[in-house]
Amino acid sequence: MNIALWVIAILAALAFGFSGATKVFATSKYREGAAWARSVAPRTVQRIGALEILGAIGIILPQWTGVLPWLTIVAGICLALMQLVAMGLHIRRKEYSIVPINLVLLALPLFVAVGRLWWD
Repeated sequence: MNIALWVIAILAALAFGFSGATKVFATSKYREGAAWARSVAPRTVQRIGALEILGAIGIILPQWTGVLPWLTIVAGICLALMQLVAMGLHIRRKEYSIVPINLVLLALPLFVAVGRLWWD
């Protein structure tokens, strides 16, 4: 189970890290391709991206170093909550084609959080 948790954690970190970096460092380009991002201030998109980057770091680093490993669980829960909010936004905006992506991005960190809480 530990190997599965690490594989899923790495996938989640890559997905959220890449997504967050795009939002932070290529905000205007990101806003061109994401309709929801044009409905909020650029600074809001950057803040969401920064939270995603922190979550990506948090889902790997504490567990890997053994320093405050409970932060991995917190990061997983926070990333999952972000995806719940994102799903609500996309459903409200009738962007139903994006919801399956949100479900996958919800499942990855939630699996890590639950796994580290109960199987570790």
